[in-house]
Amino acid sequence: MKKINYNTWPVGKLPKETQRPELDDVHTAGYPWEDPREVVDMLEKKIATYAGAKYAIAVDSCSNGLFLALKYLEATGQITIPSRTYVSVPMQILHAGCDVKFEDIEWEGIYQLKPYPVYDGAVRFTEGMYVGNNALHVLSFQIKKRLPIGRGGAILTDDERAYKWLLKARHDGRELDVDYPDDEFEMVGWHMYMPPEDAARGILLMDELPEVNSDTGGSNNYSDLSEKEIFKNG
Repeated sequence: MKKINYNTWPVGKLPKETQRPELDDVHTAGYPWEDPREVVDMLEKKIATYAGAKYAIAVDSCSNGLFLALKYLEATGQITIPSRTYVSVPMQILHAGCDVKFEDIEWEGIYQLKPYPVYDGAVRFTEGMYVGNNALHVLSFQIKKRLPIGRGGAILTDDERAYKWLLKARHDGRELDVDYPDDEFEMVGWHMYMPPEDAARGILLMDELPEVNSDTGGSNNYSDLSEKEIFKNG
């Protein structure tokens, strides 16, 4: 069999003028790295410590974080959420193979996807925010949020088994500490990882972030999704 020669990260060499600056910036700021994927690990540890959780798993969006959380839990049946929330939440519930039930309740900052220990914390980012009890608490780093990376999110948890599963699930089922040709791909994952450049931006933004921040949204910021035709037949 012909030997496959895989390049180390990154594949190919971009000219300096076409590279994003964040990886150099975070190195200059005192976060040395050799492989850019180490920067994602740094951000995850920084977020977990800030939030009061054992683990944080960086993903490419809060919406996909909710989806992965439900897939990990093998969620089935009906999931109840506030009727006034962002539209991607019921859509991800449907994508995960569940049914959506809306309830008209007031909420601020965070709410549960009942009956599962999954929490949408997209509009809360403050020190000690993790809800605890091995929950899967999902964050958003969209441009309007407290950590405005532009896109991205993270899943907080104290559950080591969930942590290990989510690390693989978000990155095509891969074991990133195993050379690609030697990976047996023991699970079918999803392409939902955070790029190292975005993680670097997150580190730089967190260094300037206050310890205590007010919530940036709640039920009063959203329309009633139970009135939308697309969800009436689901």
